[in-house]
Amino acid sequence: MRNLIPSTLLLLLLLLLGTLDRTGYCAGSHWLQTFNTVILEPGMTEPRLIQVSYVDSIQFQGFDSEAPNASMQPRAAWIEQEPPEYWEKETTQVVSLTLSKGRILRYIANENRHSKNDYRTLQEVFGCNLANDGTFLRGDYRLTYYDYDYVTLNEDMISWSAEGDTAKSLLSMWETGGVGESWMTYLRGTCSERLLRFLELGKKTLLRSDAPKTHLTHQVRPDGNVTLRCWALGFYPADITLTWQTEGINHTQDMELPDTRPAGDGTFQKWAAVIVPSGEEQRYTCHVHHEGLPEPLTLKWEPSTTIPIMAILIGLILGTLVIGTVVYLVVRKK
Repeated sequence: MRNLIPSTLLLLLLLLLGTLDRTGYCAGSHWLQTFNTVILEPGMTEPRLIQVSYVDSIQFQGFDSEAPNASMQPRAAWIEQEPPEYWEKETTQVVSLTLSKGRILRYIANENRHSKNDYRTLQEVFGCNLANDGTFLRGDYRLTYYDYDYVTLNEDMISWSAEGDTAKSLLSMWETGGVGESWMTYLRGTCSERLLRFLELGKKTLLRSDAPKTHLTHQVRPDGNVTLRCWALGFYPADITLTWQTEGINHTQDMELPDTRPAGDGTFQKWAAVIVPSGEEQRYTCHVHHEGLPEPLTLKWEPSTTIPIMAILIGLILGTLVIGTVVYLVVRKK
């Protein structure tokens, strides 16, 4: 039996996978993506559906079937421009989706002979990617049960892949009922039209370009080597490239490069680090590419002239003694 995982953690994992795994992503293009997580916990009679939708890295609406008076809710100021009819339609569709995805989840669980006491989850990601001029670039669809059986739309946008006997059986039913073809039509048509509308509604936020604020840090390691870290802060959109070079040669294998992280204020941050021999820091350059920059940046570590800490302390002590002596003499004279 699998370990029970909180539903919020499952959702975060799903969002992380969907946000970071964009094979074929074109810099400067835009994504509309929707993430569905369907959950059946032991003792639940009805499934729970959590849905979040994003344009690029900005969540603009969300739904939780367990929320009081469950309805689709705005999550960005620009989407609030949509009229009441829009929210009524979105709510009706997502409530219907809760029932249909619940049936799929129960079907897969029964096919896998999983007990009603198991923690069962179904995860679905779908979306479309458009170039800045509105040209359709690609679509994406993935359906995952737990973490293994899944159905995926191939990059050619005309065929599907399935892993696991249950997934293959489900895909066979889809193909017979025309579900697969409907998804491809949706991604090329309705999804693309929605994305173009949302980009127009939220253009002040979604189409802006905030250039990164950059700097380097220098840290001596216990082994005598030095860690040079190249920082990029406060940039938007999230797509950015940081590379370390020595004499024009990229350090790709020995460079530490964590994922791009949200800064909490609608912008992003990232860093890249290399370990270099002490004294050779100036041979290394950090190169930053981002659409908010008029041209790529090149940064090199420049050691600053620093006053030894002991000299600073001695100066402070002497200054204090001098001031104290002057005060004493003035008080004594009076």
